[in-house]
Amino acid sequence: MKVIPSGSVLGASVEGLDLSRPLSSAEDQEVVAALGKYGVLRFPGQKLEAAQLKRFAAGFGELEVNVASGPYQEPGHPEVMILSNIVENGRPLGIADAGQDWHTDMSYSRTIAFANVLYGIKIPRRDGQPLGNTEFCSMHAAYEGLSNEMKKKLDGMTVLHDFGKFWDMMRREKGSKRPPLTEAQKKAKPPVSHPIFLTHPITGRKVLYANPGYSIRINELPQKESDETLEFLFAHQTRPEYRYASRWSEGDVLMWEDFGTIHNAVADYGPDEHRLIKRCQVMATRFIPPEERA
Repeated sequence: MKVIPSGSVLGASVEGLDLSRPLSSAEDQEVVAALGKYGVLRFPGQKLEAAQLKRFAAGFGELEVNVASGPYQEPGHPEVMILSNIVENGRPLGIADAGQDWHTDMSYSRTIAFANVLYGIKIPRRDGQPLGNTEFCSMHAAYEGLSNEMKKKLDGMTVLHDFGKFWDMMRREKGSKRPPLTEAQKKAKPPVSHPIFLTHPITGRKVLYANPGYSIRINELPQKESDETLEFLFAHQTRPEYRYASRWSEGDVLMWEDFGTIHNAVADYGPDEHRLIKRCQVMATRFIPPEERA
């Protein structure tokens, strides 16, 4: 196993691991340590079946079955979600993930996420360049970049996160085929609150845990002040110096940790430029005591 840093605020490539076989205990620990250090890891040149992808991801924690999955799940493996713009026989092969704007997956859940694991099968290209790249921002850097006054003011406060905010935003996108959430889906994922500053379980440092996709209210502030503060934080956390873009290739497994990053899938490809990615969501069960889980 060889870790090659990107040289940016986030990101590294990991060579020498075949993810189709189980990791050793030492390899597992090295991957977790690298995630803490670099936030985003790229494992190039992988050849995986859905069951192998699921096994690799499940080594880091319990896997989520997405509340909105349904027909977007891999047959026989509901933990594997299909992200795609491909339409076969008039039916979408998967759910589109590009153009979602900045967010952190599962911040709307009581048990938050540890990591995302995505496997690139078809990557659209134009003029030889990959499209649909995934962008990230470092929430370690975002927290450290706040003024001491802002850190002191917000310390101990909590943010309300709502799955419906993000889903409704995606439904408003042109050409979206997402149906409205059912009442059962809404009931399964009611809004939840988390500290605005989390202590990262790997690095031990504080991170900003709020994001434009799901965060709707700072509970301890009046509505107007909350709206203004969140607007400031959303602009602050996406500053260029906190950003890193990962360029996809077929066979890439891209893994990132969700405590200290927010991400955005770039929507720069058309409906005839096909993209197919399979995804597992790893929950933070490895880092959260059982009594604190949902």
